[in-house]
Amino acid sequence: MGVSEFTASKPRRSYGQYCALAYGMDVIGERWTMLLVRELLLGPKRYKDLLASLHGIGTNLLAARLRELEALGVVERGILPPPAGSPVYQLTEAGQGLEPVCMAIGRWGARFLGSPRLADELVPSAYFVAMRASFRAEVAGELSETYEFRIGNRVFEVRVQDGRCFTSEGRATRPDVVMTMDAETLTAVLFQVLSPDEARASGRVSLQGDPAALARFASIFALRGHPFVEFEEGKSGLLQN
Repeated sequence: MGVSEFTASKPRRSYGQYCALAYGMDVIGERWTMLLVRELLLGPKRYKDLLASLHGIGTNLLAARLRELEALGVVERGILPPPAGSPVYQLTEAGQGLEPVCMAIGRWGARFLGSPRLADELVPSAYFVAMRASFRAEVAGELSETYEFRIGNRVFEVRVQDGRCFTSEGRATRPDVVMTMDAETLTAVLFQVLSPDEARASGRVSLQGDPAALARFASIFALRGHPFVEFEEGKSGLLQN
C-alpha cells in the first residue's frame, strides 16, 4: 500500500506524525485490534466465532474494527471450502506480518502476568498462539507428532515436525492423540502447576491415543521457566480445585 493510499484509508483517530511507528500504531493501536489479530492468526473465523471468543467487545465495535482492518488491507473476507461454505474473515499477507509483533508484545507483556485476576478469562486461543513462541525445538528434537485439543466447545491442532511447530484452530488432520480438557487444566499443565500424570489420574484430561503424549507436549511447550514468561515462584494461583 502506497503512502497516498494509506493516508486516504487511515482510521479517523491518528497521531498525525509522518513516522513509521506512528503509522503502525494508527493501524493496531485501537482497543481490541491486536486481540482480533491474535484470533485470526489461528486461521479464518466466522463473525460469530470472533464475537464469542472476544468477550466484551460488543457486536458494533467488532464490526467497526473489521471494517477498519479490511479497508487497510490487514483483513479480508473469504469463504470456507465445502461443505461449510461459510463467510469468514482472514488475515492478508500484511495481517500475517503482525505475528512477530504479537509475539514481541506477548514476551514483553509476560512480565506483568503474575497470578490471574478474578475477572481474568482464560482464553484457549491465546495459549495456542503463545505456543509458537514457547516451543522448545531442542526438546522436540526429531519428534513428529500431531495433537488435537478439545477445550470446551473449541478444537485446536498442534503439530510438531522437523523441529518446528504449527498451531491452528479446527480439527487436526490424522492426530496421533486427542486430548479433552478445560482451559484451567491446560493453563495448569503449561505452567507445570499440574503434572501430566496428575491431570490424567484426576480425570481432568481425557486422552485418546498414547498416554505419554501429554507429558511430551508439556515438556515441549511448558511456559514455566521459559523466557517467554517471567514466572514468579509460589504465585501461580492456577490450580486450586
